[in-house]
Parts: sequence; C-alpha cells; structure tokens
Amino acid sequence: MFRKILIANRGEIACRIIRTAQRMGITTVAVYSEADANAMHVSMAEEAVFLGAAPVRESYLVIEKILEAAQRTNVEAIHPGYGFLSENVGFAEACSSAGIIFIGPPAKSIRAMGEKAAAKALMQKAKVPVLPGYHDDNQDDDVLLKAADQIGYPVLIKAVSGGGGKGMRQVNNADGFVAALKGARREGLSSFGDDRVLVEKYLERSRHIEIQIFADQHGNVVHLFERDCSIQRRHQKVLEEAPAPGMTTAMRRAMGDAAVAAAKAVGYVGAGTVEFIADVSRGLSEDAFYFMEMNTRLQVEHPVTEMVTGQDLVDWQLQVAVGNPLPLSQDELSITGHAIEARIYSENPQKKFLPATGTLRRLRPPAESDKVRIDTGVREGDEISMFYDPMIAKLITWDCDRENALRRLCIALEDYEIAGVITNVNFLAAVAGHEAFAKGNLETSFIEKYKKELVPAPGPVPDQALALACLSLLLSRQGYTAPGDPYSPWNRVDAWRLNDQGYDKLFFIDQDGSDIEVTVHYLEQGGYRLQLPGGEVIADGEIDEGDTLRAHLDGLKVSAAVVRDSNTLTILFRGEACRIEYVDRMALVDVDLEEGSKVTAPLPGKIVQVMVKPGSGVKKGDPLLILEAMKMEHAITASRDAVIADIPFAIGEQVTEGTELVLFEPERD
Repeated sequence: MFRKILIANRGEIACRIIRTAQRMGITTVAVYSEADANAMHVSMAEEAVFLGAAPVRESYLVIEKILEAAQRTNVEAIHPGYGFLSENVGFAEACSSAGIIFIGPPAKSIRAMGEKAAAKALMQKAKVPVLPGYHDDNQDDDVLLKAADQIGYPVLIKAVSGGGGKGMRQVNNADGFVAALKGARREGLSSFGDDRVLVEKYLERSRHIEIQIFADQHGNVVHLFERDCSIQRRHQKVLEEAPAPGMTTAMRRAMGDAAVAAAKAVGYVGAGTVEFIADVSRGLSEDAFYFMEMNTRLQVEHPVTEMVTGQDLVDWQLQVAVGNPLPLSQDELSITGHAIEARIYSENPQKKFLPATGTLRRLRPPAESDKVRIDTGVREGDEISMFYDPMIAKLITWDCDRENALRRLCIALEDYEIAGVITNVNFLAAVAGHEAFAKGNLETSFIEKYKKELVPAPGPVPDQALALACLSLLLSRQGYTAPGDPYSPWNRVDAWRLNDQGYDKLFFIDQDGSDIEVTVHYLEQGGYRLQLPGGEVIADGEIDEGDTLRAHLDGLKVSAAVVRDSNTLTILFRGEACRIEYVDRMALVDVDLEEGSKVTAPLPGKIVQVMVKPGSGVKKGDPLLILEAMKMEHAITASRDAVIADIPFAIGEQVTEGTELVLFEPERD
C-alpha cells in the first residue's frame, strides 16, 4: 500500500479522502490556495503545501504547482478527488511522466470519455444505447442550429468537455438557440478550457439514473448498482438515492451490463460512473434508457452507494491504484437497505438558486450515527467565498427501506442549524416532505413541476419566530451598564420611565419586504409583553453557553437559535430558518436614491459579457450583462424599461456583491 499521497483538491472531498487514507495508515499531503489557508482539509492532513492566489486558475488548476508540491513532499501518488483536475488528460499524463501514480483511470480512458461526441460513437460500437443527437466536429453556428431543427425541440446543448451541469443549456425553440449556444460555449471554455458543444434530444419526461462501476488492472470490471439523481436544479443534482425507486431486476441487470460494457470499451481502470437518461413516459423500462456520459472519477454522490453496499469506495480506489485486484466480485456485491443524500448549499432558492457568500456564523449539524452521515469541508466560522463551489455539506441517511431512510432525512434536516449565509435547507426539507417524492414519482423536471410548492413566495415571519427574535435582542441588552453609578436610572436599558411602565419599540423588515413594528412592555416581575402583528405574547428566557435561546412564550417552553449578522437576524426554530432585518433607528442614515435607477451585482463574480452600451434603450427583462460566479453564468436583466446611462466595468473585471453594474437614466415624468 502507499506510504504517502497528495490530495489535489479542497473542501469536502479532500476531507473525505484524508479520512480513509489515514484509517489505512497512509500519510496525507493537502494543497491550498490563499483563500483556504485555514481550511478544514489543511488542518486534517499531516502536511500542506501552498499553491497560490484564490482563483482556481492560479492555484488548484495549475498542474506544475501540484506536481512541484508532490515532488517536494515525496509522495507516491496523487488523488484528484472530483472536479478541478480529476478528468484532465494532461494532468494524468503529467503525473505519469513525473513517476507519480495518478489515482484514477489511464489517460486514454479519460480522453475517450472526456470528449462526449467521441464517447457516444464508442458507445454505439459497444452496443450501449445512445440518445439521438449531433456529435460531429463541425462547430459552425448554422450547422448546430440545423442539427437542432432535425433532432426536434426541445434539445440540450452540452459542452463536449463538461460536467456538473456546467456548459449546459436547454433550448425549447429555434429563437433561443444562438444565445444559449454562446452561453454554453463561454461556460465550457471558462470551466474546462474547451468551447466545443454537442446537441442532443431533450426528453421531457425522464429520470437520471447512473451506475457506479469499478475496474482493476487485471481486467476485472464490476458495477455497484445504481443511483437515482433525478432531483436537479440548473442541471445539477441536489438529492440522490440508492437504489433507484421502482427499479426492476431486469432493468438493473440491463443497465449494469451496459455500464460494464462501456468501461471495457475504453480499457477502464478505477472508479467511474456511467450516467444514463431513462425515458419514463411509459414508466421505467429496460429498453428505454440511453447513455449520456461517463464520469471518469469518484462522484459527489458516492456515499449513498457506500451506505447500501457497505464498501468504502476511496479504499477501493487506493487498492486498485496500487495494483491490487478488486476487493469483491460481482456475485459478492449486494444491496442492503436504502440511502438518500441531500446536498446542502449556500444558495438562495428564492432567487433561482443563486449561490450565496458569507461567513458561517452558526453551523450545528445533526448527530452522526451508523444511519446518519455528514461529509463536509467547512466549520463554524468559515467563509463561503465566491471562488469555489458553495457546497456546505452532504447529509446522508440510511435505513432498512426508503420510507424510513426518508423519515431520517427529514428529521436530520430539521436538526441542521446554519446561519450567516442563505441555504437550501428549507427547500431540501420541502422536497423530502413532498407527497410525490415520498411516493417515488421522480423526474428530472420534478423541481420545475412543483416549484410553487417547493419554493413558495416569501411570507411573513411567524409570530413565534418574531417573538424569539425580539427576545434575543432584548436579552442581549441585559447586563449592560454604562460607566459611572451602576444604580443610576440613566444607565438602565429597560426603557425605565418615572411613574410609568417602561416600554420600547423594535422595528424590522420582514422576509416578504413588509415593515414590522413591535411594542415591548417591560414587566415589573421580569420578562416582556410583546405586541406582535398577531396579538400579545408574554416572553422571557435566557441564552445558554451554547448560544441557544431557552424561551418561555406564554408559558410554553421552546428552544431556538437567533443569530445576528450585522442587522440580519436568522431564527432557527422547528426545522425552519427565518431571516428578518432589524432596523436600528439609532443607526439610520438618509439615502436619496431613485428606485430602479441602477442595477447591482446579486453576488460577487466576474463580468464575462456586456450586451448593452451607454445611450441604448432596454425593455424590462432584457439581458444587460453576464456575471460568472462560482463557475456558473448568471444573466443580469433590466428591472424596468430604461435608457442606459453608464456601465462602469469592463469584461473580465471582478465585482463584489452590491456593486453598481449598470446605471439607468432617470425616469422622466
């Protein structure tokens, strides 16, 4: 077995690999960027090497720096994780040239499956079913548009070297094809250094089902069954499970055989995933699934396979890389129980799942056990930055069947406490608790189909949550005494009044944008009477050493966490995360800004395209520019009909959240 390996990655997957390597007695070396100097994976590894500045093209994607770090620390092998350089042919070849083992497939296999068009041709030869589409080399716009017309809309434009939903666009008609094509090309070039695309038929009722395969250097190939990854937003998975609901023995056999054939067709070695799209217009059928692509690496969702098979796939990777045969044969592998994984992201479902940045002011996961697993690469106090994927953690639950595994997932999501950034936890809970999901009625369009139920319009904060927010603010004032006489009434912070009961007012902006005014009466016996929108509540309580609020609301004992980040209050209560803005009247300043006179960045990022110029007129909803953030493109559109006054930034410039991107001419009466 290896003595020492380097992990050419960061975050959750780096931590995951380190855990297995250390369990096997292997010394680990981490690499890190300027932004990751204090990251979790750096502290876990025995050694760590600095790579460079925060942007990935200056650190984690620089092959020369990775190899230099490997040679400096005398490692025998490099594990690439997923993403970054994991499917980079040049990196695999460079490792081999440097005499360092690449813990992954041979470069020729990566090359064969990395080019999606060529991979489709290979699969056809191997008699693996392939989705109809255009996979040729001619990348002329007109040729691609004609191909889309021949295939029939809707179609999917996909970056040839893409993955993880990047460089992918669904197009429903010819009018939107060219704009979508340009976006896919830009994203493909930015993420993978390759702007070539292919065009495929888009199945309107489909499920995304993939097969985990493993091959060794001795010609043995097995599959470790399937995962259903149909619950997606922006073509990226958010919930995965194993086995796939409704999977028949015949279809499992057919898909498993096809995946093994795909691996053998390219002389595969190591861990890989063969992804299929299944047409479910007539239900699951062994004659209605098609090869999409093969990911020549470990998948993000591999833990659900580990939970139902009892195998450590990183352990298998290391065994295969060192030259050992596969630990088990196909007949020795079996499925036990059911596992579901929820990807917890820092993102805003209310704003089309835009990534969110910020500091994790509170991060309290549910308790882990043999049935609840948490894979993460961040800790409380860490920053979710604009430079990397906004994943906070993967929450995986297991039980004897799907119903009980799902029940455990719902409970664990309720117990997850995160504040400081906007997250998708409430959204994940809504999906997991949805009747259609519980019944296993899965499709890739699930989120879009049930969007109104899963992502409802922001409503008012419940009175109980508002009462907890008020109580937290009031308790935080207690114990303060100004310098001087501690008994002076002028040093009290309870709105004391001569010959009158003390009262105060607290002001908030609700999550639906409405104003809230709460009158607080200070009770002689202690505690407060709160005049809330829904009526009066008597409140009292304390904040314990774990920063948990132990409250009494009209005699009812409740526990919650109220986290303040500047003037944003996050109330974590009964599995929900409510956010409201506290209006500190002592800190108010006048702002004379005409509403709608400017467009600001919704998150930090880089400007990659500008579609307008000063003096040009735009209509509400027209695209103004494209902002690239967290490896995804985000279109910035006009909020109203207007004339462009100025664009202060050029293509390639970095901007921070809230930066004025486009200024409009003032509206005329």
